[in-house]
Amino acid sequence: MTDIPARAPKPTILVVDDTPANLSLMSDILEDDYIVKLAPSGARALKIVANALPDLILLDIMMPEMDGYEVCVALKTNPATRDIPVIFVTALDSTEDEARGLALGAIDYLTKPVNPAILCARVRTHLTLHNQTLALQEWNHTLEQRVEEESARVERLDRLRRFFSPAVAEKVIASENDDVLAPRQREIVVVFLDLRGYTAFTEKYGAEVVMRVLAEFHAAMGKLVMRFGGTLERFTGDGMMIFFNDPVEIADPAGTALNMVLAMQEAFVVLEQTWSARGYTLTMGIGVAKGLATIGAIGFDGRRDYGAIGGVTNLAARLCGEAEGGQILMAKSVVDSIADIFGARQIGELTLKGFAQPQPVFELGERRAVVRAGT
Repeated sequence: MTDIPARAPKPTILVVDDTPANLSLMSDILEDDYIVKLAPSGARALKIVANALPDLILLDIMMPEMDGYEVCVALKTNPATRDIPVIFVTALDSTEDEARGLALGAIDYLTKPVNPAILCARVRTHLTLHNQTLALQEWNHTLEQRVEEESARVERLDRLRRFFSPAVAEKVIASENDDVLAPRQREIVVVFLDLRGYTAFTEKYGAEVVMRVLAEFHAAMGKLVMRFGGTLERFTGDGMMIFFNDPVEIADPAGTALNMVLAMQEAFVVLEQTWSARGYTLTMGIGVAKGLATIGAIGFDGRRDYGAIGGVTNLAARLCGEAEGGQILMAKSVVDSIADIFGARQIGELTLKGFAQPQPVFELGERRAVVRAGT
């Protein structure tokens, strides 16, 4: 059996007139298509409206105690009732009376004796227009909500892009993870890199030259951080700290990190040649370590950064400090993660500042297999 769609409820029309015969006539004309409520006075009409809003009001003007103009003013000055369409139906037929009624907020003005066909057509037209207005208001409200939501999303994305690559930021937004900046512990791979010969370079050249070289360095390395989806934790003037596996966990953080540093090493060759042609002597060292870190927003209201702290960050920094120009030094934790994918040569154990025991240190060799960047 086919279900019959439920009919929409009839619109409600409130007829306000102090003459019973007029109320009866209007009811007879409208009752087949509408729910008709009758009010013999302005005061009674306002009580009915306060209890339940009608869809449209047919309002007489000449009534004792409270005339139709006063009723219209009361309706239009009340935020709850001001949008109800009001049509004056009256014996007053002067243009001045009609102009006054329309000026008070009525949408139409009909004179008695009323023509039933004209009355029904006007009611139908104004109900349609009113419903379209309500639908448009609802759509505008929905659109405003969507704009607010999208603005909030863009604002959050812009905030996250301060810390993460665009691809990582988009993934964080898509995951709807509101705790991304909350403190937590996670195993990450940390990369430190900085320039060798930078201090002597800054003492020899002026600020404009130094800043141009740094801009070129940051641009070349930053592009690779974005490409491999790393989290740029900080700039340290001539250096950077990047980590992998947060805020989005990835399958092979160590392999991804090493692919990135090898790509950086290749990109740096081009920079080195450019700088050498200008008479600058700068090289780059890199340190890589893997381990647990405490991660989250660091700072104070008005100025926060997304950071990682702990022994693994210190170890990567110390390895970077020990690396010679063109050298990539790794902690044993990294070597244990990459197995035979990359060549690694142990160069011995080094006593590093902040570590009680000597640390086994490895130098990264050539890549034996390509590990795809990404998450």
